[in-house]
Amino acid sequence: MRIAKKISTPKAFIRLSMLLAGAGLAAATWAAEPAPKDTTASNPLGGKAAPAAAAAKGTPGQPRQITWEELVPKDWDPAKEFKGMDLSALDDGDPRANELLMKMQEVSNNAPTNPAMNGTEVKIPGFIVPLEEAKGEVTEFLLVPYFGACIHTPPPPANQILHVVPQKGAKFRAMDTVWVTGKLQTLRNDSMMGVSGYHVSATSVTKYSGGAK
Repeated sequence: MRIAKKISTPKAFIRLSMLLAGAGLAAATWAAEPAPKDTTASNPLGGKAAPAAAAAKGTPGQPRQITWEELVPKDWDPAKEFKGMDLSALDDGDPRANELLMKMQEVSNNAPTNPAMNGTEVKIPGFIVPLEEAKGEVTEFLLVPYFGACIHTPPPPANQILHVVPQKGAKFRAMDTVWVTGKLQTLRNDSMMGVSGYHVSATSVTKYSGGAK
């Protein structure tokens, strides 16, 4: 009797695919809709694009509600250098897998920001990745566009991570969904949880309950 050989997916392929998929999220548009119950990298916060005219116009004197897509330069293609590669052909012990992983991470960490967003007062929803806490409150954190980013999955590109320092500590936990309001700056920061391309001095961090507040 012939015994079928068990086929398993190399961990190298999984890691590379996840990293490349995370970078590809930059091409999607997120809007202020209730967070789905099973939020994943392929089903991030929101699901429908906000009307472009409304997002661009905003309300005079008020922070502009933005989508994550606006943080990414339109001509940036993170997958350009890796098109045509068969990642599944790389075994875990293949040194090329580690080299490719490092190259992908470098592309992700150096993802360009959108200079037009610098200095804009914004309001954006996302998930919290705590960096510093004091007396049960988060005093510094990363804001990411989908559940599990930086904790259970590879970090998103730098242009999809916001380094947030709230004026007052916020009583939230890892992966809580929040609204962040404040001035957006194109300022990079390298933390143990990921490289962020933007910084926000947050005037408020409030619970996300769907829709603009």
